[in-house]
Amino acid sequence: MKRLLTLTAIAATVIGVHAQDFPGSKPISIVVPFTAGGPTDRVARDLAEALRKPLGGATIVIDNVPGAGSSIGAAKVARAAPDGYTLLLNHIGMSTVPALVRNLPFKVESDFEYLGIVNDVPMTLISRPTLPANNYKELAAWITANKGKINLGNAGVGSASHLCGLLFQSAVKTEMTPVPYKGTAPAITDLMGGQIDLLCDQTTNTIQQIDAKKVKAFAVTTSQRLSAPALKNLPTLAESGLPGFQVTIWHGLYAPKGTPPAITKKLNDALKAALKDPEFIRREEGLGAVIANDGRIEPEGHKKFVAAEIAKWTPIIKAAGVYAD
Repeated sequence: MKRLLTLTAIAATVIGVHAQDFPGSKPISIVVPFTAGGPTDRVARDLAEALRKPLGGATIVIDNVPGAGSSIGAAKVARAAPDGYTLLLNHIGMSTVPALVRNLPFKVESDFEYLGIVNDVPMTLISRPTLPANNYKELAAWITANKGKINLGNAGVGSASHLCGLLFQSAVKTEMTPVPYKGTAPAITDLMGGQIDLLCDQTTNTIQQIDAKKVKAFAVTTSQRLSAPALKNLPTLAESGLPGFQVTIWHGLYAPKGTPPAITKKLNDALKAALKDPEFIRREEGLGAVIANDGRIEPEGHKKFVAAEIAKWTPIIKAAGVYAD
């Protein structure tokens, strides 16, 4: 018994010394469970740059591990050593994989240390440029007149655009033909080319095409209108006739369960410092994103928020009968 207590004390001392030196010269890997070049990847790279200074100039690399509604990348982090050197940046997919993926190899609410929410990214409802509607009222009439013939694109099962599309179909009580793509870029390309009719996607993906008038934009999915120049004249879907319609694609940072409290505190402190970094704020706001500044930047607030999001999305996904695996 005495020997066991001694070994436990030694282990605690080693962990304490490690936490004090963290991250040292060892690089930190942020796993992004989506392809490179997408919106979550962009947020991760901006965040990595902002985290370096508060983490003492640490080297931070991005590891893209896409697939199965974000569950493959998340599983990699859940299985990683709980030492603070492997992190996960995931979006709303963290709250949808329990319903989207059968036989999920991890538990969202118990296999991770929650480090804080990073931002909220609004969604925009856009269409091909040739669609014969110029405002939401006209779009609603067009949808009613074309039931059974509407193609709704998305960036793959479990993607932000897929989730927003499910919610939109539920709100307008109209089933549309889903057209999944391997990422947002090809979906937007086909939308601009007229191969699909509608897409509901993040401002980080759509703001440039909206500004260049390469697509038609009808509304945003926030509770209030947005201030970005390309979006400021767009109404919200709630004010357009879909009361209560609100969805943003938030991003959160996670570590494997069991990461020492001293290290998770360092990471949370670094995250909060990064969220105040002027260059990070400038880059995110330029994409229409809103930096988190509420109780969700704390681990406990982050965890409670994800639990509420799981409760929100699970019935919607189950009613649609879709799976990412």
